[in-house]
Amino acid sequence: MRMALRIAYDGTAFYGFQRQPDVRTVEGELIKVLSKLGVIENAESSNFKGASRTDRGVSAFFNVVSFDVSAKPHLIRAEVLNHHLRDAWVLGVAEVPDDFHPRFWAKSKTYRYYLIDEGFREEAMIDCARIFTGTHDFSAFARLEPGKDPVRELTRVEINRRHGYYVVELEGKSFLWEMARRIVNAIRLCGLGLMEPGEVEEMLAGNYGKKVPPARPEGLILWNITYEGIEFKGDERGLNKAKRDIFERYSRALTRAALFGDVLIEL
Repeated sequence: MRMALRIAYDGTAFYGFQRQPDVRTVEGELIKVLSKLGVIENAESSNFKGASRTDRGVSAFFNVVSFDVSAKPHLIRAEVLNHHLRDAWVLGVAEVPDDFHPRFWAKSKTYRYYLIDEGFREEAMIDCARIFTGTHDFSAFARLEPGKDPVRELTRVEINRRHGYYVVELEGKSFLWEMARRIVNAIRLCGLGLMEPGEVEEMLAGNYGKKVPPARPEGLILWNITYEGIEFKGDERGLNKAKRDIFERYSRALTRAALFGDVLIEL
């Protein structure tokens, strides 16, 4: 039996998604809990795979892992797993085909980036965002890995204004390392008048001296992954545990924001 978990996590609590020796990662935390419960023996024998290897500081509302079950399938429930996990939550469970791979089976991924309004020129941000839509060589907007094709397609890049901040949504089948954060920073620089949309076009055409640096990872969240024929089901107790934990983080962050907001008003 092969199972998949839809997971969410607070990226600031981990050194990224992919397991590494001697540091705490999302993948490492999941494998530790599943092994402790006796659901899997180890990552290798269970063919443990993840959909997206998010960087240190990047959060997720919808990432996916899958693994072959060794025993105790009745324990693969959000209620049980969320009792043992810290800073990460299982939001849904699905039984999947034996050849399911959460990365290769994904039809699209959506990232959201939260930008505090610095007095942006919104129209310039929108113009810049439009340029990134479509198929391009994103070498100037990614940290390239050997053997990785830098050509990617973005089906949607949207700018949504909210009270005091903007949400940038990027959707595509796959992303290069730091690609989402570098694109967002280019949009931010255009909004500040420090970069023009024409410069973005030139960079996508391969004409650039240096790359746009990535925006800070804490503002990025993997928001959604779409699959065909895979339905993740949560349970009420497991979801309520996630809601309580996430509300506690929200409450702490909002308190600090209000505190510093009043300080800024008085300065």
